[in-house]
Amino acid sequence: MAVNDDLIRKSPFDFELVEAVVNDSVRREAITREEERKFLKFVKEDPHFSRYYEGIYILFKTGLRISEFCGLTVSDINFRKHSLTIDHQLQKRGSTGYYIQTTKTEAGKRAIPMTPDVEECFRKIVQNRKPPNPEPMIDGKSGFLYFDKDGHICYSLHWEHYFKHICQKYNSIYKVQMPRVTPHICRHTYCSNMAKSGMNPKTLQYLMGHSDIGVTLNVYAHMNFDDALEEVRKYNGA
Repeated sequence: MAVNDDLIRKSPFDFELVEAVVNDSVRREAITREEERKFLKFVKEDPHFSRYYEGIYILFKTGLRISEFCGLTVSDINFRKHSLTIDHQLQKRGSTGYYIQTTKTEAGKRAIPMTPDVEECFRKIVQNRKPPNPEPMIDGKSGFLYFDKDGHICYSLHWEHYFKHICQKYNSIYKVQMPRVTPHICRHTYCSNMAKSGMNPKTLQYLMGHSDIGVTLNVYAHMNFDDALEEVRKYNGA
């Protein structure tokens, strides 16, 4: 009975929910501009990983989802209009293999303007691509940009591995360690950089393909003191 009384008096549910459940649904992982610069420089100068430099640069400078980037074909790149057409994603499932999926929402369908540096990267990728013969076709689409050594289309898992190995090599060389960098972190970094640069939230929402402006605004909510100080000085003419 004493044990029963004790169990009743000390309820296992007697705690604040916030202590047990951390709400990280809006947490944004992003690396600093300096870390981004060092990461890109390392990739560009590395004799092995330099082959992925243009793709990684594009991920940092466009905020594309990795599945959107992997799904891009030559026909989605309009060098005349300096734009990218984003209306599908490349996915792979063990049982079914590669397949094309539409964007998550209608907001995901968008045309993204290419800056000159991004366009130059795409030109190099198209020029250097070495597709197998015959070129693979997935759900009516062909002309994909990257292939592995076996001639398979590179999809998200390939790029996850590339980033992982780049970070491991970087951190084996330098004392100041590079934080975890993934294609998803590239996307968050781009969003954070654009927000800090003062981009209109609705414009950023469009570029990111967010269906809910709240997702975009969460990036602005994670600014720090230095960001606030810079804004105050800018608007006060300091």
